[in-house]
Amino acid sequence: MSAGASHLTAEELLAILLRSGNKDLSALGLARELLKAADHRLDRLSRTEVMELLEISGIGLAKATTIVAAFELGRRCRDSSAEKTKRINSSAAAYTCMEPLLGHLDHEEFWVLFLNNAHGVLSRARISSGGYTGTLVDVRIILKKALLAKAVGMILVHNHPSGTLKPSQADITLTQKIVKAAKAIDITVLDHLIVTEKAYFSFADKHLL
Repeated sequence: MSAGASHLTAEELLAILLRSGNKDLSALGLARELLKAADHRLDRLSRTEVMELLEISGIGLAKATTIVAAFELGRRCRDSSAEKTKRINSSAAAYTCMEPLLGHLDHEEFWVLFLNNAHGVLSRARISSGGYTGTLVDVRIILKKALLAKAVGMILVHNHPSGTLKPSQADITLTQKIVKAAKAIDITVLDHLIVTEKAYFSFADKHLL
């Protein structure tokens, strides 16, 4: 209360969420065990599911759901801020808009940003959700959603849970396929981003479109 939450360590913040310990450990001790289980990485802990947390000694259902809920609120806060991005004028702006939705996921998802003539965001749509290493994308669904949104431009976005930013040959082939199909109905694919929690790869910046 005197110093503010920003002055607390990660262990102390987690201990506040946990509220209490058990017969063996204090709340601070349990928080320390949580971080240890995540290799002392908050980003890894933020992606941990309830059932995984329950495997940690001293963490019951109430504590596990509280932790998961806290991290989800943090992500939604960032996503709420990202939604204020009215115009996408760069790959960095597109990344800011989409990272809260995709950066933390442990499976691949493919999204599209639909833009108007001024590069303003008309809508965001998830096209597909897949496994750890890939997801199937139907180009016809993308074009249908683009027409319904009355979009003039599109930015393709998908994540790589592995953390690698290098596009696969499948990524390149799919991008070329979508670019060609969209061009036939006078819609421009402005970029394709590969997103991780900390960085991104832009096809446009690398002149691959």
